Order: sequence, then structure tokens, then C-alpha cells
Amino acid sequence: MGLRGRSRTARWPWRYVLKADPSRQWRLLDLQAIDTRLDQITHARKNLPEHAVLADLETKAAGLDSLLVRARTELGDIQREVAKAEADVQLVRDRAARDQSRLDAGTGSAKDLQAIQHELASLVRRQSELEDVEIEVMERAEDAESAVSQLNAEHTTLAAQVTAAVEARDAALADLDFEATKIAAPRADIVAGVGDELVGLYEKIRVQSGGLAAAPLRQRRCGGCQLELNNVEMNRIKAAPDNEVLRCEECRRILVRTAESGL
Repeated sequence: MGLRGRSRTARWPWRYVLKADPSRQWRLLDLQAIDTRLDQITHARKNLPEHAVLADLETKAAGLDSLLVRARTELGDIQREVAKAEADVQLVRDRAARDQSRLDAGTGSAKDLQAIQHELASLVRRQSELEDVEIEVMERAEDAESAVSQLNAEHTTLAAQVTAAVEARDAALADLDFEATKIAAPRADIVAGVGDELVGLYEKIRVQSGGLAAAPLRQRRCGGCQLELNNVEMNRIKAAPDNEVLRCEECRRILVRTAESGL
């Protein structure tokens, strides 16, 4: 027996009340159970622990990437210093070698040879100073290379952790998607069984009530707001026809009478 129109109630003279067979009202609870679970799955998708784990790893990865860029830049700068220091030392060595050749050949005046000897002594001191600089820069280069190597190892490890976290998140999402598909499979048939008008009211209340639109009446208590109905309200429900679609006085959700209603 389908929806049979609307009537006014004495309690709410301004409000029309739907009429629907009890079997359609009971199916509304099946629909609500499906939608509640689908809402829970949607919430679970957004709040998976895997999301937090992945976000934390990605934050660490971003920080490590920044450190690695700076370390590689510093290493490059120091390597250029090493190259310059080596070039400076080599220039002095080359100059000293040429002077030594001229001195060994004995060509030139005594004054020239004496000047070459003074220059050689000066070049020896200069070479020693430049070699000290070269050693210091090379030591810094070794430290920078070690830092880059360490960061590269950490980056490799963290990248593997991110990959594993992505796979874990995707697997968890896939499980939820599979469950959602399974849960939602009978929904269309249940909606058809409930009827467009009652489903329309149900959907409107769902939007207004945070997803819960239909609740059973059990032991004189509304399954939506969990408040116990008073005697006046219970008497009104007892007097209402079985096909009248009831609404909770407090939360305005659809109340579905059950064998445990306490009527």
C-alpha cells in the first residue's frame, strides 16, 4: 500500500503529515543504516591514520630536501675554493720551477741570479702559505662531502618510508571504497521501496540533522535524540494510524515504530 496523501494533525495544525505503509517506514531504517555507514566511511577516508603518517613523512622529506639543497650548494662552493687553491699553488710551483731552471742554467748577471734566489725564497714561503690554505679548504670539502653523503642516505631511507606510507594509505582507501560499494549496492532498491515522497522528506531531514533522519522508537525513547517520550506524546503515537509518518517532538526526525517501541 503506497503513500495515500496528507492530513493535518491536531498537534501541529500547520503541518502536513505523510502517510506510508509501515513496511515502507521500516525500510527507511534500512536506508538510514546504509547512509550512516556510508557517512562513517566518508569520515574514515578523511581521517585515516595513514594520512597523518604520510603528512608527517612528507613534512620531514621537505625539510630534508631543503637541507640537502643547502649542503650540495655549500659543497659546490667549497669545491670551487679547492680548485682555486690548487690553481694558486700550481702557479707558484710553475713560477718557482722556471726560476730554478734559470738559476741552474746560470744565465744572466750575478745581480739577476741573486734576484732569482730571493724570489725563489719568497715563492717557497708563498707556496707553503697557499698549501696550508689548500689543506684547510680540502678538509672542509671532505666534511661537506660527508654531510651530503649522510643526507643522501637519509633521503633514500625517507623516500622508501614515504613510498610505503603511500601504499598503506592507498590500500586503506581501497578497502573503504570496496566496503562503500558493497554497502551502497542495495540502496537504489530500498529507495524505490520507500517511495519518492518519503525519501524526499528523509533527505531533507538528513541535511538538517547531520545525516541522521530516521530513527526507531524503542522503549519510549527516540533513537535520534535519545530522549524519552512523555506520556502525552506516547498516547498521541498510540492513537496515530499505523501508516502515519511520525516525527519526534524534540529533534524532528522521522520516528519509526518497532516491536520494542513500548506502545
